[in-house]
Amino acid sequence: MTIWIDNDGCPRVIRDLVFKVAERVQWVVCVVGNSWIRIPTSDLFKMVVVPGGFDAVDDHIAAHVTEGDLVVTSDVPLAARVVGSKAKAISSRGDVFDEKNVAERLAMRNLMQELRSAGDIQGGHGTFNDSDKKKFADNFDKLVSAMVRSRK
Repeated sequence: MTIWIDNDGCPRVIRDLVFKVAERVQWVVCVVGNSWIRIPTSDLFKMVVVPGGFDAVDDHIAAHVTEGDLVVTSDVPLAARVVGSKAKAISSRGDVFDEKNVAERLAMRNLMQELRSAGDIQGGHGTFNDSDKKKFADNFDKLVSAMVRSRK
């Protein structure tokens, strides 16, 4: 069981929470990004730097994720690929991606991208805040607990 963190845009507070939970349940965490960041020292934690463009991180995670893994990503196309690999995915804002909702979320993401490109709407998500952190913590805990139970 590996928890993958797509480090593109993942807040430090979310990474820290993932490390804490992973240490408790003794799961490997692999942080993947385009540049190196400091992570806690542990045999369970790994940092992978992937050279290349923005999609290089997503491609690396998608190529290495296996059934039963958990991926922290706010990238909806990556979440769709992950769910297609029978893994779980959650955004840094606590949105859980699954077989039932990922196609709809991908379609909505594409529509919003088109509307922004056409200038019909502006902006995106607001600033990451405490309610986002709480939602992530609650949903992450539920996912991990369910995954631990399913392995017994």
